[in-house]
Amino acid sequence: MNAKLLTSILAAFLIIGKGYAQNQETTDSLARELQEVVVAAKQPATRLVGSTLVSTIPGTNLAGLGTALDVLAQLPMVKVQDNAVSVIGKSNIEIYIDGRPMRDEQELQQILSSDLKKVELLMAPGAAYESTTGAVLKITTRRNFVKGLSLTDQFQLQRRRRWSVMDHLGLSYRAGDWEIFLNGTINHNNSVDKGTTTNSLVYNGKAVVVGSSQNNSFPATVGAIKGGFNYSRGPQSFGAYYRYNPERGDFVNSGSEWIDNNPAIARDIDKRIRAHSHLASLYYENTFADKYLLHFDGDFRSAYAANDVATTYPESTTPAVNSTDKRTSTLWAGKLYLNFPLWNGEFTAGTQDCYTHTSLDYRMLNTEVSEYIPSSLTDARQTSAALFASWSRVFGMLSLSVGARYEYVDYDFKTDGVRDDNVSRRDHLLTPDVSLGYSFDDESQISVSYKMATVKPPYSQLTGSLNYTGLHEIEGGNPGLRDERMHDIQLFGMWKGFMFQADYTRSVDTYAFVKQLYPADNLQLLMHPVNIDVSALNVYLIWSRPIRRWTPNVTVGMYRQWLDLDNNRYDRPIFSYFFSNTFSLPRGWSVTANINGNSQGDMHTNRFCATWFTMDASVGKTFLKKSLTVKLSATDIFNTADNNWTMNTYGVFVDKRQSYDRRGIALNIIYNFQPRKSRYKGESAADAEMKRL
Repeated sequence: MNAKLLTSILAAFLIIGKGYAQNQETTDSLARELQEVVVAAKQPATRLVGSTLVSTIPGTNLAGLGTALDVLAQLPMVKVQDNAVSVIGKSNIEIYIDGRPMRDEQELQQILSSDLKKVELLMAPGAAYESTTGAVLKITTRRNFVKGLSLTDQFQLQRRRRWSVMDHLGLSYRAGDWEIFLNGTINHNNSVDKGTTTNSLVYNGKAVVVGSSQNNSFPATVGAIKGGFNYSRGPQSFGAYYRYNPERGDFVNSGSEWIDNNPAIARDIDKRIRAHSHLASLYYENTFADKYLLHFDGDFRSAYAANDVATTYPESTTPAVNSTDKRTSTLWAGKLYLNFPLWNGEFTAGTQDCYTHTSLDYRMLNTEVSEYIPSSLTDARQTSAALFASWSRVFGMLSLSVGARYEYVDYDFKTDGVRDDNVSRRDHLLTPDVSLGYSFDDESQISVSYKMATVKPPYSQLTGSLNYTGLHEIEGGNPGLRDERMHDIQLFGMWKGFMFQADYTRSVDTYAFVKQLYPADNLQLLMHPVNIDVSALNVYLIWSRPIRRWTPNVTVGMYRQWLDLDNNRYDRPIFSYFFSNTFSLPRGWSVTANINGNSQGDMHTNRFCATWFTMDASVGKTFLKKSLTVKLSATDIFNTADNNWTMNTYGVFVDKRQSYDRRGIALNIIYNFQPRKSRYKGESAADAEMKRL
C-alpha cells in the first residue's frame, strides 16, 4: 500500500467521522524531546486533586479507543510516540498498573480501553519515590478476576523504510488463591537513518571544515521471556518472577568523510551487538489491624553486552580501525515501607537500599589510533541507603502533601584497577517536597508544588570510554560528571475546558553534550557530556471540549531556557502547538487525526530547526465483544518532520542534517481471551538505578 493510497483511505474515514460527529472523538548521542500536551475526556472526567491529575475513563469517548496506550495518548500532560510513553517536561517516569510497576511496554497494549477505570498522573511524586522520579502514572482497571486460563496475543506489522514485526503472547492460569503466568515477546526492528554532519572551526589559525555523511541501517532482534507466580489471600499476598532478555543487532553505516574541499573518502562502519540480561524480582505485602500496610520488594539484575566495531575505508589505503567493548552490570536492591493513617491523613515511612556494580572493558586494536584513544578498563561500584517519609491529608477543599528523603551514597570509580579519588565520592543527600492544592468545584482546581531532587547521570556516560567515529572525530562519556541538583516549582490550574500549566526548574550540574578540540597530534574533535547549570520555564495553555462523539484538543505552549556556556547564550524559546481529534464512532470504530508543530529554538546546547506541520492518523475497530482489536495507523503522513539541529560550543559549529524513518504505516492486531488484570502487587525496588544501567 503506497502513501498516497493510505492517505486517501484515512481521509475518507476522517470525513465520515467528522460528519457523524457534527450530526450527532544515534551516533551523536542526542535525543530530541519537544513539549506536547493532549487533553481529552468529558468534563469533569479529568480533574486536579492536589498535584495529581485524575482521569476517569468509563462513560467517555476514550473508553472505546482500543487499548490503554491509545487512551494515554489523549490525556493531559502525556505524550505517546512509537509506543513510548513520556510526560511533558519530565524525565524518569514510573508507570504502575493496579498497584504494581510496569516492567514490559507491551502491557499497555494488552489492556483494553473499555477495561480502564481511572488514570492518575502524579506531577510531584513524594518522598516515597526516588528523588530522580519526575512523574508517576497510576493506571487502575475495572475488570473482575476470572478463574482458569487467560490468553493475550498482540501482533504488529510495521513498514517504514524497512519492515519490522513484533509478536507478544501472554498466558496466565488462576486457581483459588494462586496465579501462574508466562509470556514471551519477539521483536525484529529495522530502522534506517540518513544525514550529514558538518563541523566548522579554526585550527592552527586557519578555518577548517570537517564533514561526514551517514547512511545507517540497524536491524535488531530483541526477545523477552517472563514467568512467575502470585499468591493472594485476604490481606496477605506474595509473588516472584524471572525475566530473560536476549538482544542481537548489526549496525551498518555506509558513508564518507572529507576535510575542506578535498574529495570525500568512502567509509564503512560495521557494529555487531550481542547482549542479554536476567532479572529476578519478589515481593511480600500484608495488612495488620486493618490499617497498617507492610510492603517489601527485592530485585536482582545482571546484564552483559558485547560490541565489535570495524571501521574500514574500502577505496583508500587508510588502515582499518577495529575495537571491542564488553560491559557487565549487577544490581541488588530492596525496598521496605509501612503505610498507616495518621492525624486524619496518610503516613508512609520506609527504607530503600541498593548496590550496583558495572564495568566496561574497552580495547582499541589499531596501534596508531590507540595513541590518542587508549584501551581502558573502567569499574564503578555504588552503595546507597535511603530513608523516606511522607504525609498527606485533605482539609475540605484543601489538600496538602509533605515529605522528605535522606540518602547516603558511596561511589567508587576505578580505571585500570586504580581508584580515581577525583571521581569517587561519598554524599549525604536530603531532598524535601511539598504540594498544596485547592478545589473550588469539580471543574475548577489549582495546585502549587515544590520539589528538590538529585539526579545521577547514567552509567553509560560515567563509564563510557572514548570511541573512534572517524579520521577526525571521537565520541565518549565523562567519568567526571557530577550529580545534578534540581529545584522544581510547578503551578497547575483547571477551569472548565481550560488548563494552565507552568513549570520552572533550576538545574545545577545537569549535563549537556558539547563538541570541542581534543588534544592529539592531529586534528581531532570530541563530542562528550559536560556539567552545566541551566534554568528552564515550560508554559502551556490547553483547551478541550467534547462535542458528542468528536473530541478536539488544542494546545499552545512555550519552552524557554537560560543557559550560558563559554561566552555563548542558548536562550531562544521554542513555541509549539498540538491539535488532536478523536472520533468515537458506532459499532466499535474509532478514528484519530493529530497535527503538531514547533518553532526553531534552543534546548540545552542544541538549536533545533522548526517543524511547522506534521500529521499522524489512525483508524481502528473492535470485534467479538471487544476481545479483538484491529488498528491501522500512519505516522508523519506527509514526511514533513524536521530532525535537523545545530550546535556551537567551544569554537566548533556543528550543522547536523538528518532524516529519520518515522514516516510509515503499522497494522496492530490484539486478541484477548478471558482478559483479566494480574493480582501481582510487586514494585520496583530500584527503578531509577535500573534505568541508569
